[in-house]
Amino acid sequence: MRLVQHFEELRKRIIITLVVFLLSLVLAFIYVQDIYHALVKDLPFKLALLGPSDILLVYLMIASVVAIAATTPVAAYQTWLYVRPALTLKERKVTIAYIPALFILFLLGISFSYFILFPLVLNFLMSLSNEMFTTFFTTEKYFRFLLNMTLPFGFLFELPVVIMFLTSLGIINPYRLQKIRKYAYFILIVVSILITPPDFLSDILVIIPLLILYESSISLSKFVFKRKRKEDSNKAIKGINKTTR
Repeated sequence: MRLVQHFEELRKRIIITLVVFLLSLVLAFIYVQDIYHALVKDLPFKLALLGPSDILLVYLMIASVVAIAATTPVAAYQTWLYVRPALTLKERKVTIAYIPALFILFLLGISFSYFILFPLVLNFLMSLSNEMFTTFFTTEKYFRFLLNMTLPFGFLFELPVVIMFLTSLGIINPYRLQKIRKYAYFILIVVSILITPPDFLSDILVIIPLLILYESSISLSKFVFKRKRKEDSNKAIKGINKTTR
């Protein structure tokens, strides 16, 4: 393919992904009130509105997260279609298996943050008031805080699958990941500080899972790398045997 054809193919994949996202956004907006009531039904406090546009902004944030979750496997599949011509038949079969894993890990990341991490951080921050202050939560600020705590984890939990995918393509290897470990740790720590409230406990609760994710990514990369190297050596041996015959 010429360079222009590559850009045309890339544009096609991007357009399909955007169309799916917009359709998912519209569909999510139809049911956004039901989703909103499900999210706030167990809250021990009431949410307030400071203006008529706040609820619309909240609905848009909720619908966007649902649309992103629905579009994730489509975006991964379109990416796979784009790189498919450069893959062998076996690599195509292996890499397409990563697409369901991306979607599952995205949901697991959001679920982990929403059901485990978010309540811990919220309860800790509320306990700091120690009945000295009257807590007052606006709908917009509460959901913005909720999204800042949950959505990044959806993407960060996909790190192991992305690392395995790139390793299977030969783009990265576990030894390179080990070499840049300290830089990766620094980036993950910065990300955790940016997505959490400015308190030490919240940072620790986020940093630890991210570092575990990175180390598990290295282990999975080693597994894929060793298997790939073994397969390549077997192919080389078979090729030598054929030529000697």
